[in-house]
Amino acid sequence: MDQTRIENLILVTRDRNGIATITINRPKSLNSLTRPMMVRLAHQINALGKDESVRVIILTGSGRAFCSGVDLTAAEKVFKGDVKDVETDTVAQMELCKKPIIGAINGFAVTAGFEIALACDILIAAKGAKFMDTHSRFGIFPSWGLSQKLSRIIGANRAREASLTAMPISAEQAERWGLVNHVVEEGEVLRKAQEVAEAIVKKNQDLVLRYKAVINDGLKLDLGHALSLEKERAHAYYSGMSKDQFQKMQEFIAGRSSKKPSKL
Repeated sequence: MDQTRIENLILVTRDRNGIATITINRPKSLNSLTRPMMVRLAHQINALGKDESVRVIILTGSGRAFCSGVDLTAAEKVFKGDVKDVETDTVAQMELCKKPIIGAINGFAVTAGFEIALACDILIAAKGAKFMDTHSRFGIFPSWGLSQKLSRIIGANRAREASLTAMPISAEQAERWGLVNHVVEEGEVLRKAQEVAEAIVKKNQDLVLRYKAVINDGLKLDLGHALSLEKERAHAYYSGMSKDQFQKMQEFIAGRSSKKPSKL
């Protein structure tokens, strides 16, 4: 598969506000992933994460699916490939990315597509979106985190049922279970993702990166160690601030408190 063809299958756009959008663009195959597509997706997430002009990444799919998983006609190349190569591992790169990643789930998010959705920091889903884990149906062992992450988000019993029966989870159910942040009308998912991204872009970017990191790193720990982690990073943050920075913080807070309260 030539480079131009791969670039067309994983599209990347940037806007002036610092929001980058990655679109999995293989709609006739419900955005199923080949090995070259997975490698490009990993490389693009890595590059956008390092690009100082990019502040938020939106990940979506074209057509009626977000991502229907791995293209099973090329399964052996995917599953027997260099699966421990972090640089070409899409989910590993998402987890290493310091920038917030918003998943705009416009349709089916199946198996590997479900795992990519779980690697996002915030999820927006269209009303017709469905999440489905078909590992048990096809005899595929999960390796991008679905067996561990889903139970931590929706509870072990629900996760076991979803994974052992391969039953679909609707967008509305996903929202009730805390898997999805917002459910919107068909065709509105990118607009809502953009709205959330713009709200993030307007905030203190240094703090946004630090906050995402402390939340995500803390989730890997028990509560006691996670609270200690927050305390340590807070101490390091304030210890690194100059008197001028404290002064600017105080002036900013004073200026905000003098304005009319926001409707939010």
